[in-house]
Amino acid sequence: MPATSTRERRAVREGRRQQILRCAAQLFASRGFHGVSVDDLGAAAGVTGPALYRHFRSKDDILSELLVSASERLLDGGRTRVDGALGPEQALDALIEFHVAFALDEPDVITVQQRELSSLPPRARRTVRALQHDYVLIWAHVVERITGCGTERAIAAAHAGFGLMNSTPHSARLPGDAMSALLREMAGAALRAAPGSAPAR
Repeated sequence: MPATSTRERRAVREGRRQQILRCAAQLFASRGFHGVSVDDLGAAAGVTGPALYRHFRSKDDILSELLVSASERLLDGGRTRVDGALGPEQALDALIEFHVAFALDEPDVITVQQRELSSLPPRARRTVRALQHDYVLIWAHVVERITGCGTERAIAAAHAGFGLMNSTPHSARLPGDAMSALLREMAGAALRAAPGSAPAR
């Protein structure tokens, strides 16, 4: 039926878009955004370079969708974990499990997110920063409730926790389950250790 045919075409198109994004993440992570051409992306995705423009307006558009989408998924996932938790302790464990799984499943995206924010067009950069800010606040509010520390310190603790969990593209030397368990244990200990006040100087 025509409706089924339309759905199938849309599914094929979306599948190709996701394939291009996966290839872009791998290439941008290994060579840097400015070291990858449209032809490189097309070759990796199995299409001609010009054919990419059927799916994305430009290489900048590919980077924008890659990083905005990643930030949206993190924020949505973080909100879902906190909303489904029975209390702050359970919320923190759920957040850590979620973020560690994302970092291990998508190390190329993590690498690109860390290195290429400045390469984004201004509008996309503002969007990513706003999404990241909201994601950090989710974590900070949970840490604040557990430790009693102030918001500023909880935000700093959250960033430190991300640094630990996001190190996986460079440090993952154990099998997946073992690395996941190690990161969850270390992140949980680090975030729960955020003191209620800074030491006197």
